[in-house]
Amino acid sequence: MKEERVEQIALTLEKAKLGEYVEMMSKPGRMVLNNFIAGLARGFGMAIGFTVLGALALYFMRALVMLNLPFIGGFIAEIVKIVQDHL
Repeated sequence: MKEERVEQIALTLEKAKLGEYVEMMSKPGRMVLNNFIAGLARGFGMAIGFTVLGALALYFMRALVMLNLPFIGGFIAEIVKIVQDHL
């Protein structure tokens, strides 16, 4: 009965990956390195994402300017001009 309970607890701890957590916490340098690399990956992903979204927004704005809509076209043309001047 006790052996079954011990095995059940061992399986639960294995599923929770408690051993890996304790090992990581005992090596703070490795934890800092892991978090640093994760932060770099997040920052790189955000930079790529914002670049793609910005490019798509400019592409659609230029397409709207080409449609030559009176109010929207002039407004978007000003925005595109400002962005291009700052590049």
